[in-house]
Amino acid sequence: MLKIAVPNKGALSEAASGMLREAGYAQRLDSKQLTKIDPDNEVEFFYLRPRDIALYVGEGTLDAGITGRDLLLDSHSAAAESLQLGFGRSKFRFAARPGTAEKVEDLAGMRIATSYEGVVKRYLAERGIEASVVRLDGAVETSIQLGVADVIADVVETGSTLRAAGLEVFGEVILESEGVMITREGADPSALEVFTRRLQGVLVARAYVMMDYDIRAEKVEQAIALTPGIESPTVSPLHREGWVAVRSMVQRASAQRVMDELFALGARAILTTDIHACRL
Repeated sequence: MLKIAVPNKGALSEAASGMLREAGYAQRLDSKQLTKIDPDNEVEFFYLRPRDIALYVGEGTLDAGITGRDLLLDSHSAAAESLQLGFGRSKFRFAARPGTAEKVEDLAGMRIATSYEGVVKRYLAERGIEASVVRLDGAVETSIQLGVADVIADVVETGSTLRAAGLEVFGEVILESEGVMITREGADPSALEVFTRRLQGVLVARAYVMMDYDIRAEKVEQAIALTPGIESPTVSPLHREGWVAVRSMVQRASAQRVMDELFALGARAILTTDIHACRL
């Protein structure tokens, strides 16, 4: 039975459990539940602190897990990212009071407060910058006001929290993070083949819609140039002479534009439907 770690709280928890449900796996109904066995799919889920998941997976105690890329890199564990999951996206940046620093080179000799000590130390070492890194657990914005640090390094979404603390971001993005599936380095991928394929199926289903339309036969080539599909569209003759029906997968983000272009080309009965699951 596969042993999979899932975040037990926070934005990653809700998104991860939602994806697993879409992939056909049973999930806990009570947030206090620490484990959930899915006997039909031979998987046992363990609900753990997001920061601890990479450690358990890296040690081989669990087969795989879902966590943030930032937490994986900060852990220094032997786990490795195996699949990007498309949720929980965030940017990790430096911030300070105006005039403190403008670029990363200005950090030399400064005190940097962060909850992600490993990420920051690696970033500075790669650029040959010597600075003091102070690890804090949460609310790093107040560290400058309290005199603990000169600069902070933290996750930035809208930046409103930093502005409220009188801080501004500077320099390049340290890290772009998102939810990822992780496995132990050197692990046999065949053991997780079905699990990984299911998650990939959810990602594709979220990114694409199925599009059906009718078009005159002489315009098929122009139409399928707009809707090439993943491999090739399905083209079937209609009872109406000179017309065919086309079915193809289209990227969700561009579906409305494609429908407009097909209509201008002469296509009719253009429909889109959601894809709930797929295997490619």
